[in-house]
Amino acid sequence: MEGLKIYKKGSNQGKVSMDSTSISLLEQGDGTEIMTQTVLQDKLFYLYPSDKQEVMEFIYILSGEIQYEDGAHTKSLTAHDFFSAKGLKEPVFFKTVTNVTYLWVITDPIFHEVSNEIKSLKEIIRRVDKKDRYTALHSERVMMHSVKVAKKLKLSKEDLHHLHLASQLHDLGKIKIAEEILNKPGKLTNEEFDIIKKHPGDGAKIVAETNYHYLSPIIEQHHERLNGSGYPHGLKGDEILLAARIIAVCDTFDAMTEDRAYRKAFSAEFAIDEIRKMTPEYYDPDVVAAFEEILKEEKRI
Repeated sequence: MEGLKIYKKGSNQGKVSMDSTSISLLEQGDGTEIMTQTVLQDKLFYLYPSDKQEVMEFIYILSGEIQYEDGAHTKSLTAHDFFSAKGLKEPVFFKTVTNVTYLWVITDPIFHEVSNEIKSLKEIIRRVDKKDRYTALHSERVMMHSVKVAKKLKLSKEDLHHLHLASQLHDLGKIKIAEEILNKPGKLTNEEFDIIKKHPGDGAKIVAETNYHYLSPIIEQHHERLNGSGYPHGLKGDEILLAARIIAVCDTFDAMTEDRAYRKAFSAEFAIDEIRKMTPEYYDPDVVAAFEEILKEEKRI
């Protein structure tokens, strides 16, 4: 019938997926896209303020439960609840309590951009995870911590977007390190540690050759320390990008609170206490304070 399109169950015009989410493009036209997205349990997702005031997003929950913050209160949305966003002033964060599937309508085409982004991230992250069996979910946890800190510090839409991607890719350069070094159960030799110290620069070089070249400085700086004792360039203070300073704290915390080849995990209380002791020599006090506040809210300390 002219002017009518019929689609059977499972049909779509494109689908992308990675470990924690999948998106299917159902229909598009006149600048509007209709999609379904599934996000796995205990993951974060968020709505950005649009650069275009007229853009509207509409989300209708098909199954599962999500939480969001309304002032000092945490509230839940479940199947058949829905919400829309237009003219947002700051990002809105949601956390999945269960696996969640929702219908997503947006009046600004983004699927092609999201599709390429997710496909690339999935492949890059998978390659790194295969190299280092002790940090398979490390980058995702660092990303989740970093995004929460960014919310506390009220980063701009662009800065948040860059941090979100860079925190997932911060250890990309480890792809060039031999597995026996990454997974060594004993203390590294000076020569082995020199190899480890190359990974921020190597990761930055890899990203510089992609569409994400603007993330290279953040990735390269995530092991710099405020007193200049970090690597690879010994940057100090404000020479280090805020996004890199955020990743530095979240990266250190996650490394300390997860098992490694050479030791068992430390408690969250012990880890944040050690980070406090190294602030402000190593770490940004504002970032540490924001992260500590998050840990208290989550009752981890």
